[in-house]
Amino acid sequence: MSNASQTSPKLQRMSTVLDWIALVCRVVTGVALVVLTVIFGWLVFGRYVLNATPTWVEQVALLLVMLIAFLGAAVGVHENTHLSVSILRTSLPRHVRAVLVVITDVAMASFGGLMFWYGWQLTVFKWGSLIPLIQVPEGLRSLPLTIGGGLILLFSLGHLVRLFLGADERTDSIE
Repeated sequence: MSNASQTSPKLQRMSTVLDWIALVCRVVTGVALVVLTVIFGWLVFGRYVLNATPTWVEQVALLLVMLIAFLGAAVGVHENTHLSVSILRTSLPRHVRAVLVVITDVAMASFGGLMFWYGWQLTVFKWGSLIPLIQVPEGLRSLPLTIGGGLILLFSLGHLVRLFLGADERTDSIE
């Protein structure tokens, strides 16, 4: 049984909810990647076989890439698989490592909060105009930034809660 489940039922529920959110993000990004592959196949088929290029593919592809990138980044934060250089951290004494882990999680939470706040402002500002060729709100371009930022904030706060309650199970954090 994990430390999180031994600590408290509330902490276990929090971890379960965050795991489910991450799972939904992985499913959405997986589906988006499949759709992206299919529409580019249609683009190539339309251009070279039908001699009629579907012009909407580029705009939809840009939306899908944003979705994949930002939701994927949030899942990376949750699963602690994001890019990091841990050689300095692992070579330091345990108490210094603990401080660096807290600083990193606070920085990630702050960055996610800023992404969410400014992404939301951009989404609201651009919602009134339409993306050419696909006629959907322009704010959809920045909506993945907003959602991804909110999720990075949420997942980072989850790490901090588990860390301060002694239930952090990340293997490269504080061994």
